[in-house]
Amino acid sequence: MKEIKVLLVDDHSVVRKGLRMFLEVHPQLCICGEAGTISEAIEKADVLRPDVVLLDFKLPDGDGVNACIALKMSHPKLKVIILTAYTQHEMVVGAIRAGVDAYLLKDVDSNALIDTILAVFQGKSVLDASATHAVFNSLKGHKDKNLLKSTLSPQEVRIMDLIALGKVNKEIGDALGISEKTVRNYISNIFKKMNVSNRTEAATLWVRKTLDD
Repeated sequence: MKEIKVLLVDDHSVVRKGLRMFLEVHPQLCICGEAGTISEAIEKADVLRPDVVLLDFKLPDGDGVNACIALKMSHPKLKVIILTAYTQHEMVVGAIRAGVDAYLLKDVDSNALIDTILAVFQGKSVLDASATHAVFNSLKGHKDKNLLKSTLSPQEVRIMDLIALGKVNKEIGDALGISEKTVRNYISNIFKKMNVSNRTEAATLWVRKTLDD
């Protein structure tokens, strides 16, 4: 059996110690490190090269969506498991759009958590049963890239391409020859069409769909 290196990311040391205690009982799991913030997790991932990151959703310097995007940008093959107490629709859907491999609640059984780590390492995705309703709600508004492109106007498609590149409103306006206010109006309309609430969600969905095409 290949050893699976796991990085624990939670801002509470007691939680990390508890996770380490029962995860290390499994012969295939090795806790290679711990982190209490997103920035520390990124640094540790660069050095320790874990196979799986067990990630709390709420951290002092950001949330699980931002953390997952940052980690996967640097380490595309890294598996990320969100372990949280939150089941709100926007959190679950945002995490899935960011590319998480599993979304679990903190009251998960220890054996189920171990099974999830083994499953995501093998390329599977796992969603806690308590959070599935969020996904079903999201599916009603889910659009693939072709449908998004047909829904958005040509100008909106150009704006989304620039948002996905990390451009701010002024840069978008300069590139397209329109005012920042006009850019903001376009973006507001784009968010409604894409069924997202912020630039991070929009850019993540756009980029992922581009990769899927």
